[in-house]
Amino acid sequence: MTDLETPVAAPRAPALRRAAPALFGYAAVRALGLAVLAGWSAARGKNAYTLLTARWDSLWYVRVAELGYGYQVRLPNGDVHSNLAFFPLLPWLERLLHALAPLSYADAGFTVSLLASLAAAWGIFAVTDVVYGRRVGVCAVLVWAVLPVGIVQSMAYSESLFTALAAWSLYTVLTGRWVTAGVLAALAGLTRPVGLAVVAAVWTAGVVSFVRDRGRGARDGGRDRPDGAQLAERAPETSSAARARRAPQATGAPHTTRAPRVTTPDTPAWRRALGMLLAPVGAAGYVLWVGHRTGRGPLGYLDVQAGWRNGFDGGQAFARFVADKFTSFPSALAGAGLIVGVGLLLWLYVTGVRRRQPLPLLVYTGVVLALALCASSYFGSKPRLLMPAFPVLLPLAQALARLRTSRSALVTAGVAVASAVYGAFWLNGSGPP
Repeated sequence: MTDLETPVAAPRAPALRRAAPALFGYAAVRALGLAVLAGWSAARGKNAYTLLTARWDSLWYVRVAELGYGYQVRLPNGDVHSNLAFFPLLPWLERLLHALAPLSYADAGFTVSLLASLAAAWGIFAVTDVVYGRRVGVCAVLVWAVLPVGIVQSMAYSESLFTALAAWSLYTVLTGRWVTAGVLAALAGLTRPVGLAVVAAVWTAGVVSFVRDRGRGARDGGRDRPDGAQLAERAPETSSAARARRAPQATGAPHTTRAPRVTTPDTPAWRRALGMLLAPVGAAGYVLWVGHRTGRGPLGYLDVQAGWRNGFDGGQAFARFVADKFTSFPSALAGAGLIVGVGLLLWLYVTGVRRRQPLPLLVYTGVVLALALCASSYFGSKPRLLMPAFPVLLPLAQALARLRTSRSALVTAGVAVASAVYGAFWLNGSGPP
């Protein structure tokens, strides 16, 4: 059974010093990825910086930053690719940085993504630290850094910016800072369509907190109790887990990773309500503006996405794509790999449910997975579209944290090298569209 109450009393502040090991490890992994990309690209006569800043979506963002909205391309098959499909926060930041510093729009996009990736790593650490503790928090950041498509975190794309805003919004929900959570969710909604996942997490947590308060008031004969009076319920410790927590640990020994009880400060109902009202403002505002701009009303944005052949079909197109892989060999191996990959994602998500991750994390992850796997968009994009779903990686982070420090470092280093090589190969080939 999952934790249906928003963990609500004084959490540890996400101090930079506390997060330093996670950020240092993240920077090292990303530096390795960029170094391998530079060497691989040079060997092929390509410019690594161009691959990071001037291809695919990064060009569309730069065009929005420089010229605004209104540009579109009509393809020979009749499809219309409009830059209205791209949410505005990243190009706004590119334009702002270009105005403040001697940087091109592409340079500004790379700088924003570089800083946002560090903010995302810090946010992932903060969320995991609150729920599972510092050691798992460091491991969660490293697991996110060594994803096979981790090179996207260093591109002038919006994934890093969105992940940063989503992670910090989830952190502020978990720690009872509802207005801040609403503002960050609104900004996430201005970054990518999947900002709906952050809104859903904030709203679900808010609704559950109000229902809980109402039920508590009825049980207490109408007497109000402060929102922060409750501890987040967790599964009881097994006797072996309790012994592990009480036993002194030798240096480098594996650590227990069971989620601690998490409490947050008292939060007035009006602040929760305000946070919930703010959360959808960004996404709703942009979608309504696009509808007005196109003259097609509230559904205008869906028409824009249809021009890119993007839509939500419950996964039918993706299932057909996978099935088609089994019509020949060796493409059948790719089809089998896709099935294994999707199965692993679902297993990790179910594991998070069984381990009673906080409800906001489960809701956020579930919506991100559903939108990525059940959309009819270009299938090569799906790995990077799944990248913001960092809570699904927490079971892996827990497993890594249980290893001795030396073994954990060895595993991380090996996977980081493989990820760097794959990222360089991927970006020098078809790359992320």
